[in-house]
Amino acid sequence: MTAQIGERLFYEGESLSMCSEPLNDFFTFSGNRLRFARTNTALWRNYVGTWEILNDRLYLIGLDATMRDGSPASLEKVFTGFPDRVFAHWYSGELHVPRGELLRHVHMGYSSIFEKTFILEVTNGVVTGTRIVENSIPHNESDGEVAILEFLTRKK
Repeated sequence: MTAQIGERLFYEGESLSMCSEPLNDFFTFSGNRLRFARTNTALWRNYVGTWEILNDRLYLIGLDATMRDGSPASLEKVFTGFPDRVFAHWYSGELHVPRGELLRHVHMGYSSIFEKTFILEVTNGVVTGTRIVENSIPHNESDGEVAILEFLTRKK
């Protein structure tokens, strides 16, 4: 699998790349899997969602994709009556945001290793905590392990 293009996330005034796909959970739970046109191997899901965290709530605010009929995708096509913003009440899990220098490029999915991973814990669309994971590459890379140190930065 080719390294994948991340989702976009606006959080605390920053525009970030996210290695999580919360919209997939909506498609799974609803059974409503739209068929987007294929673009390239770096985008197997065939779309890029743009997300925002506002007042500790996760919102989908944009969808960059093309429908199979060639028309542009939109939030309105997925969420009738919500053309601009959708509260992601369906999503519970972790949002992973790579931070810092790239330590090791892995040409598969979201497997590349960065200095840090910022993790937002989300329950039913509400951010319930955050933490930072500090990653490092061991001196002997042949063992294939990555050292990880976690810091709890906020827990509600």
